[in-house]
Formats: sequence, C-alpha cells, structure tokens
Amino acid sequence: MFSNEIVAGIQKSSWIRKMFEEGTKLVAQYGAENVFDFSIGNPDAEPPAEIKAALMEVAQSEQRGMHRYMANAGYNSTKERIAEKISKETGVKMPVENIIMTCGAAGALNVVLKSLLNPGEEVIVLAPYFVEYLFYAKNHGGVPVVVNTDKGTFQPDLNELEKHITPKTKALIINSPNNPTGVVYSEEILKEMSALLERKQKEYGTQIYILSDEPYVSIVYDDVIVPPVLRIFKNAIVVDSFSKSLALPGERIGYIAVNPAIDDNKTLMAALVFCNRTLGFVNAPAIAQRLVEAGLYSRVDVNSYKERRDVLYNHITSLGFECIKPEGAFYLFPKSPVEDDVEFVSIAQKYNLLLVPGVGFGCPGYFRMTYCISMDTIKNSLPAFEKLAKEVFNR
Repeated sequence: MFSNEIVAGIQKSSWIRKMFEEGTKLVAQYGAENVFDFSIGNPDAEPPAEIKAALMEVAQSEQRGMHRYMANAGYNSTKERIAEKISKETGVKMPVENIIMTCGAAGALNVVLKSLLNPGEEVIVLAPYFVEYLFYAKNHGGVPVVVNTDKGTFQPDLNELEKHITPKTKALIINSPNNPTGVVYSEEILKEMSALLERKQKEYGTQIYILSDEPYVSIVYDDVIVPPVLRIFKNAIVVDSFSKSLALPGERIGYIAVNPAIDDNKTLMAALVFCNRTLGFVNAPAIAQRLVEAGLYSRVDVNSYKERRDVLYNHITSLGFECIKPEGAFYLFPKSPVEDDVEFVSIAQKYNLLLVPGVGFGCPGYFRMTYCISMDTIKNSLPAFEKLAKEVFNR
C-alpha cells in the first residue's frame, strides 16, 4: 500500500524528534519550568537586528515584482554577496555562477546528491553523524556507508576511511563543527584526507566529491579556526544554511557553493540548477534571500552559547560524566555511564531530563544534549543532573 522503504524510515525515525515529542508530553504533565529539554537544536536566540530591519524594509517596499518567480539558482545580488564573502574567507575565488540559493542545507544536500548519484553508488558518512544523511543518500538511489571516527577525539580515522573507499564511492559527507560532538576537524587531518582521496581516485579512475555540511561554521569558541575545505579539497562542494548563524531555521534558506576547480564544472552547475527545480524546491524563498543579503555579516551572539556550554560542561564533568569539550556548534556528546545509552536516556526522563541516545547518531554508548536553550533552563536542570548522576554512578 505504501513504500516499504518509507515505512521502514518512519519506524527508524529520528531519536531527536522522538525525545522532543516526549518533552511536549512532560511539559503538559509537569509544566514547562520543570522539564529540561536538551533534545533538539532549535536555537532560542532571536535573529540579529539587521535581519529584523531588513524584514521591515522588504515588507514596506513598493518595488514591484519582489515576490515573483526568479532564476532557479536565486537572486544574482544575493549570490554575488555570498561569493564575495567566500572568496575573502577561503582565498578561493568563487564565481557567482557557482553559487545556488537553496531551501536550507537539507534542501542543498538533496539537490547535490540527486545531481551526483547513479543507483548503487556509495556515500560515506562519518559517525557520529546527523541521522538524516542516511535518508538523503537513499532518497536518490545512493548507498550510505558508515565509517567510525576515532572514539578518543571524534576526528576522522583515515585508516578506517581507506578501508571503506571502493570503486563505487561517489561522495563523502563531512560536518565540521560536528553535530553531535561539537568537534572541529583539524586542518592536518583534512589535508591527509585530501591526499588519500586523490590516491584512491587515481587507483580506481573515479571522482570522489567532498560534501561539506557547514551550518555551524561560524559558531566556534576559544579562537578555534575552522579549516576551509574549498582550499583543501579540489572536489569540494559546500552546503550551508543560515538556520544557526542568523537564527532563521524556520525560514529555510541556505546555499550550495561549488569549487571552481572541479572538472566539468558547467555540467555540474547545470545539473544542480535542474535538480533544484525538479525536486520541487523551484527556488529559495525570495524574502529570505533578501534578508540574508542584508545581514550576511551579522551573527547571533556566540558568546552566549559559550557561556551556556561552560556552565553545562563544567557541571556534568564535575559529576563524573566523560565528555570532549566542544569547539563549535551547540551540543555536548558525553559518554553514557550506562552501557545501553537508550536505557540511560530512559533513566534521565525520570528527572524530566530529555536527552538523545548516541545510537541515533550511529554512535551507541554516548548521548547528545543541546545547549541552545535558555540559560535559565540549563541552571534549573543542574540539580536534576546531580540526582541522575547519583543514581547511575552508584548502581
């Protein structure tokens, strides 16, 4: 009656959404002030003032045609601003023709994968990963191949990666700063990865693309620098969104940026534009493009996220939880003190703590918690973590 694959996908649906829905039930039962929902990365920050001002300006404008169809790749003026910014920040001269405005990074990834994949070709995903990557690859006939990162650092394990590269490998998705760990992949490892991919491409006579998913690239702490993949990988395709950097997740706005060094660039760009249209996106939202154009260099208050990270990280590690301190994004990914991370998350619910098991990110034995929630919620949750720690560490 229905697609077997879709039904299976529903049954394996995101643990993030499952725990978020559990939180809704607990709020109804105990009140919002008594429930501590660390499940979903839905920023509580408001968009910068420049974005709100631009929205008012667009709403009040008498310019005709502002809400009509446009070229499928988006407004040239918006793309020019983005291309200019990328060129300045990466040192790679980005042509405006190599930018496509999209319906968020999720839309961008689906457009790229639809453009690249032939049935049965493989997409390597590094674990822990954002769970939707697996579905995005399958959406377009691809086969996701999960490769574990180093458990001590969550940096890519190049020995493991090499074992999983085959003649069918078409793409490798990287996400740095990473969701769920907050780890930033080092420039040294990325350069070694680039050399590895070059060797494998020569060995197999293939082309392997790096898809760099970068929604957290501007949310970093302690003077950490995110290495620009466009400068490191010839076959790099960057997908980005403004959901996190400008606190606009509901506006669904992002872009694709293609390294001009990629062979047969014009054909690839034509394929991306074609898929942006035929997958049903047609074009990125007009108003959102205008907002991004006006506020491209604006940012949410990263220091507020850093303060929340420090309060939460310092508290849980003082209680005995093991955790790598995040360098970016707004997640903690501690080790579960209970062997079964799903069981641990269930125990945490007794204290109205909503956490996400690591198995949902392809990394059992850990759990994820977001700190893009209010500082009041974080501070109010600390006694609950103390009670949880007392139970699980005294078993």
